[in-house]
Amino acid sequence: MHPSEIPGVLEFLRSAEKLKHTHRSAWTSQGQPESVAEHTWRLCLMALVLADGFPGVDFARLAKMCIIHDLGEAIGGDIPAIHQVPGQSKAGEERADLLQLLHPLPERLRAEITALWDEYEAAGSPEARLAKALDKLETIMQHNQGSNPPDFDYGFNLDYGKRYTSGHPLIEEIRALLDRDTAARALTVADADPRTTTRSS
Repeated sequence: MHPSEIPGVLEFLRSAEKLKHTHRSAWTSQGQPESVAEHTWRLCLMALVLADGFPGVDFARLAKMCIIHDLGEAIGGDIPAIHQVPGQSKAGEERADLLQLLHPLPERLRAEITALWDEYEAAGSPEARLAKALDKLETIMQHNQGSNPPDFDYGFNLDYGKRYTSGHPLIEEIRALLDRDTAARALTVADADPRTTTRSS
């Protein structure tokens, strides 16, 4: 990297810090709102510890996709799946936000990150499909583990991301375990208050 490029890189990194306090719809086990950065960290950790189950996948490429997949949310924030409006292009808005965030970087880095994001969004490679699957699984895991509001919609998670978590035995096994946890969590909430119905928060 040329010394003249460093100020732009630092500007980008300062802007990306917003992900540390950009919240998602999930809650931590201690009852704190989960940040996008926290989600991204555990997604990368999942990729690391599960990597040997996917010998044909380029781990470096997978890890890069996991790191950058939600970068655009530093500008526009996170829109939970349950609140997304049919017909609105969440991906288009997030890509525009990503390009804005990447602007200070050298052109070669902007091009690399944008290409990785496009590949991830299209699920157009084994690495992208795995990153998508792990993203859904991490989200469900956090929802099961979190200290959620009493009206949290666990039922939504039983169908969430199914098209990305099918087709690989290891992913399907993890999904089955998480779905079991989701169903158990929903029953626990219902047993605690029979008047409680699982609906979106």
